[in-house]
Amino acid sequence: MFQQVMNWMRDNKILPQISDTERQALEAGDVWIDGQFFGGKVDFENILAENYDQLPAHEQAFLDGPVEELLKMADGYELSRTRKLPDDVFKFMADNGFFAMQIAKEYGGMPMSTQAKSCIMAKVSSYSGLLSAMVVIPNSLGAAELLGHYGTDEQKNYYLPKLAKGEFIPCFGLTEPTAGSDAASLKAEGVVFKDDDGEVKFKLNFRKRYITLAPVANLISLAVRLHDPENLLGKGEEPGITVVLIEKGAPGTEGLHIGDHHQPIGEHFPNGPIVGRDVIVAADKVLGGVEYTGMGWKMLMEALAGGRMVSLPATGICGVRHGAMISGAYSMVRQQFGIPIGRMEGVEHKIGKAAGMTYAFDAARVFGCSAVDHGIQPPVMSAVMKAYSTEMGREIGTDAMDVTAGYGVMQGPNNTMGRLYNSAPVSVTVEGANIMTRTLMIFGQGATRCHPYAYKVVQAVENEDVASFRKNLTGWMVQFLLGMVMTLVRGVTRGWFTVKVPNVEPKTKSIYRRLGWAATRFGLLTNLAMFFVGGKLKARGNLTGRYADAVAWLYITTSALRRFEAEGRKAEDLALVQYAGEYGLTQIQKAFEGIYENFGGPVGVILKTVGRIWLGLNPLAKLPDDQLTHKAALTLQSYGEQYKRLVGGNYMPEESDQGLGRLLKAFRLTTEAEPVRNKIRAAQKARKLGRGKVDEIAAEAAQQGVISDAELALLNEATAACMLAIEVDVFTKDEYYGAGGIPAMSATGDGGVEQPPEYELAKAVGE
Repeated sequence: MFQQVMNWMRDNKILPQISDTERQALEAGDVWIDGQFFGGKVDFENILAENYDQLPAHEQAFLDGPVEELLKMADGYELSRTRKLPDDVFKFMADNGFFAMQIAKEYGGMPMSTQAKSCIMAKVSSYSGLLSAMVVIPNSLGAAELLGHYGTDEQKNYYLPKLAKGEFIPCFGLTEPTAGSDAASLKAEGVVFKDDDGEVKFKLNFRKRYITLAPVANLISLAVRLHDPENLLGKGEEPGITVVLIEKGAPGTEGLHIGDHHQPIGEHFPNGPIVGRDVIVAADKVLGGVEYTGMGWKMLMEALAGGRMVSLPATGICGVRHGAMISGAYSMVRQQFGIPIGRMEGVEHKIGKAAGMTYAFDAARVFGCSAVDHGIQPPVMSAVMKAYSTEMGREIGTDAMDVTAGYGVMQGPNNTMGRLYNSAPVSVTVEGANIMTRTLMIFGQGATRCHPYAYKVVQAVENEDVASFRKNLTGWMVQFLLGMVMTLVRGVTRGWFTVKVPNVEPKTKSIYRRLGWAATRFGLLTNLAMFFVGGKLKARGNLTGRYADAVAWLYITTSALRRFEAEGRKAEDLALVQYAGEYGLTQIQKAFEGIYENFGGPVGVILKTVGRIWLGLNPLAKLPDDQLTHKAALTLQSYGEQYKRLVGGNYMPEESDQGLGRLLKAFRLTTEAEPVRNKIRAAQKARKLGRGKVDEIAAEAAQQGVISDAELALLNEATAACMLAIEVDVFTKDEYYGAGGIPAMSATGDGGVEQPPEYELAKAVGE
C-alpha cells in the first residue's frame, strides 16, 4: 500500500518539488528552536536552557575602547558629505583589527564572536554608512569568511594576513542585472582552457552590479558559472557555480573594469559595478582550490545559514534602537502647549512601540547570535532576523520621523534622524530582498527542513525507499492528528493546563501559554499547507508570507521572554516584555486570520467560515492597551540607566558634540530638572504661585522660596539646552548653492543667519 501511496504522491507532485540549488540551501545549516514551531510542540524549559550570551570582557573592552575611539575621530556628517574615508581613519581601523574579526590569530587576525561582530556592526552602523560598509563587508560573507572555511593552506597564508591588515580590501561579486534575489540564475561565465604553456586557466566574462566596496576593493570573490568543454578539471563539462579570487591589477586582469560608483540612497558608501571582459585567472584561484570547482552555491548557502544572523540584523536593530533613542529623548525635550510632546498620547503611542520593539528585537539578535556562537547555523531564523529586523528598523524610523517632525526633516549636521532613515531601504534590499525572503524563503525552506517529518518523506519518495516512507509518513499522520486535537483543546482552554509553563515571572505566564497554543496551531496549519497546497506553495507567495509572519513573531516573542529570564527578571523591564508579548501575539493572530481567509480549496472553506468565526471570538491577543503602552513609553522618556541600557548599543556621542550630543545633553538636564518642575506645579496647585508655564515663572518661584537658587539655575540650564537641541541647521545662500555640496556647519548650525534672542541664550549656555 505504501508503495502505491508513494508513487501517487510523486506522480501528482503532492510534495514540494526541490531543485538542486534548493536542495543545497535546504541541507545547509541546522534546525534550531524553529523545529519546535514547525512541529507544533514547544518545550519552553528547553528554550530557556538555550544559550543567551553576554560579551566576554575582552570583546566588551574592544567595543568600549577602539570602537568608541573610531567613532569619535570620524565625523559622521563629513563622511556622508565627502564620501571619502580619511587616511588616518583607515589606518586606525587597520591597526586596531577592524578588518580582522573574521580571521584566525595565526594569520594576523583578531577573531571575534558572532555576538561581538553584531554589536560592533550595530554601533558603527548607527553613526556612519561609510564606516559601516568598511566594517561589515570584510567581516561578513566574503573572502575572509570563505577562505577561513574552505581556502587551501596556500590561499590562507597569502590572502588572510593581507586582509587582516587592510592591504586587500574585499568585495563579493554575486548580484547581476538578471540575478538578484534569484542569485542562482547568474550568467557570469568562466570557460576552462589550457594556455600556451599547458597551464589550466579560466577566461571570465561578467557584469556585476550593486557590489558594496567595489569602487575601493582590490580583491574580488567572484561567483561565476563555470564551463569546461574539454573536461580539463575532471568534473564534467558543466561544473557549475564557482567562486574565483581576482586581484585587481594582477596579470591577465587587463579586461577588469572596477572603480565606478553607484549612488545608494541615504548614507553614502562605496558601491558599484564590476565588469570583466576576457579576464584570465589560473585554476588555483578557485576559492578552496580546484576540488571546490562547482561548489560555490553550496559554500554560499552554508556561509549564509548563520551569516545572515549578523550584519543585516545588526543594521536593522541599530535602526530600531536609533529611532527609540531619538524619539524618546526628543519627546521630552520638545514642548508644545506647555507640556513635553511625549506626554501626548499620540506621540506616546509611537514611543511605547519603539521601546517594546527595541527590547524584543535586541533579544532576538542576542539569542540568535548566541546560537551561532555555539555551533548552530539556523538558516530559517537567520532569514527571519534579516527580513523582520530591517523592516522594523524602517518602521520605527518612520515613527521617529513623525515624532521629530520638522527637526527630523531639515537636513544638516545637526539632523539626528535623516541619514539613517533615508538609508533604511538599503538594508531591506540587500542579502535577499525582504519581499522574497518573506514570501519564498522562510516558510518554503522552513516547512520542509524544520518540519519533523516532511523532508524525510520527500527524501524517501525521491530515493524510492518504502521503509523510510512508511515510517515517516506514519509519524507524520500521528503528529497531524494529535495536532488537530491539541489545537482544539488549547484553543478552548487558551493554553491553560495544556501548555507546560516553566517557573518564570508569574506576570509573563499568560504569554507563554498563548505562545504554546499559537505554536500548536501553526504546526497544524503547516501540515494543512503541506497536504493540501503541497507543490503549489511556491506560487502562493501571499499565503506563505503569512506563514512567515507567524513563525517570525513566534521567534521574536519567545526571544523577549528568553531575555527577561536571562537578565534576571528586571522589574523595570516587565512592561517591555509584556508589550513585546502582546504585540507579537497580535501579529501571529493577524497572520492566522490571513491564512484562514486565503487558504483556498475545500479546507479553505472550513477555515474561512467556522475557523474564522472562532478566531474572532477567541483571539490570541490584541494590541497593547493604552496603559501598557504608557508604561513602555516611560522607559524611554527618562534619561537614566534603563534608557542607556536599552539604546546604548548604538553610539552615544559626547554632550559637546553637535546633533545627537546636544540632544542627549538636553534630555539629561531636563530629566534632572523634572523634580524642580514638580515643585513649581505643586505650588501652583496649592495657589502659592500663579498660573503660567513652569519655565516662565521659575524666577518668581525662586523669589518666593518654592525652589532654591541652585534649582533655578538647573532649570534655566535645562531650558536653554532644550532650546538649543531643537534648533535645525540654517545655510546661507552661498552655502546652500555652493559647489561641491553643503559644507559642514558649526555645532549651532546658525549658518551666519541672524537668530532670535532666545536662540542666542541657548547658544551661550550650550557653549
